[in-house]
Formats: sequence, C-alpha cells, structure tokens
Amino acid sequence: MARLPRLNLPHIPQHVVQRGNNRQATFFDTKDYAVYLDKLKHYAKEYGVKIHAYVLMTNHVHLLLTQTTANGTSKLMQSLGRYYVRYFNTTYQRTGTLWEGRYKSTLVDTERYFLLVSRYIELNPIRAGIVSDPAKYIWSSYHHNALGKRICLLTEHDVYLALGLSSHKRQANYRALFAREIPAAMLTEIHTATNKMWVLGSKQFKQQIETLSGRRSTPMPRGGDRRSESYKKQKDDH
Repeated sequence: MARLPRLNLPHIPQHVVQRGNNRQATFFDTKDYAVYLDKLKHYAKEYGVKIHAYVLMTNHVHLLLTQTTANGTSKLMQSLGRYYVRYFNTTYQRTGTLWEGRYKSTLVDTERYFLLVSRYIELNPIRAGIVSDPAKYIWSSYHHNALGKRICLLTEHDVYLALGLSSHKRQANYRALFAREIPAAMLTEIHTATNKMWVLGSKQFKQQIETLSGRRSTPMPRGGDRRSESYKKQKDDH
C-alpha cells in the first residue's frame, strides 16, 4: 500500500523522532552528542527551522521544532542525518546505515499540546530510568526552558513566552508543569500520533490541517476485527 505524503506545513510545530536502526546506539561519547547539537544548530539556521525543545537519548532523538518554509524540516533532517552518519562511521570505523528509515513526525496543536510535547520530550530520560530529575540529564533542552541556562540553538515559542513576562517567571512556571505527571492516555496519544505520523491536536485543529494539506489527519475508522466474537455478534445483530 502506498504511504501517505508526510504532513509537513510551515509555521506549525512538529514533534520529530529519529531512531537508530534496530535500536542500535547512535551516541557513544560526549563528543558525539556535541557534534549532533552543533550540526542541528547549523542546519536549522540554514533551512529556517526553529528548535524549541530536544532530547538526545542513547539510541534516538526527539525534537520539537517549527519550520518557516514548506520543506525546511525534511531538508534539516536529511542534511543532519547524512552528516552525522559520515561522522559516526568515520569515528567508529564502521559502514552502513545508522538511522531507522524515515524520521517520524506529527504536527502539534499549540493550544493544548505544545507544552505537553515539550514536557514529554524532556521527561524521556526519566521514563527510561536514566535519571530521577530532568535537570540531571545534560543532553536536553530542560536546562534552557526550566533552569535558564542559555542554549543558543533554541528559539522560544510564543506559547512558552506566554508563561511569564520575565525569563525567571517563565522558567518557574515551566518547572511547575513538571510537578504533574503526564497521564498514561496522553503518553499513548503522543506516541501513537508521532509513530503513525498523524496529527496531534483537537478535532478543529485536525480539520484545519486536512483543509490546508489536502490529506487525512487521522486514520480512517476501522470496521472491527472480523475474526473477533464481538464483531461477529455485531454483524449478526444487524
């Protein structure tokens, strides 16, 4: 079955995930993380992409970004991915692919989901059991968004800026969001929308995306599992 074209619109935030092939490690040394972030900054500037949040895990990457052109994200991820593969293969004397196919992405509704996705990204090291506090994981935008440590590759989104009139107030209000756990249903919603490359947002937002993109923003309703007893009973009842 032919895959749908990627939902890739300018000026709308995206949650992007790129994983190592077969879940293999993509970062071994401190220099690896530093090289990736340096080139992320370089290509983001080159292609007009604003980075709002990120986390670099051992074998995958999460980004929350906004492109200002029609295909900035695609160009960024292609250029960054190719550069990093060359660097990684040369450094560790290996050959072959590093990343798992196409990166995954979902368009994010700013009204309800932007700060939620930002937290989701920066809480990854906690869900993975690496640290107990996001402040203890250095390869994350939490240090900028919550603690005021300037990370120059980041651009603060209007939703983040609305948290307070001063940087200290914004950071305090942002930290306060982490006092509440993200509900399991929300975690599943974010995970599914990103991996399936559907839209993450309200019904109205999804309808707007469909109008702008000319393609579905959610999967088509399923008729049920034809092998299940519940489906057979439902069919018999009709």
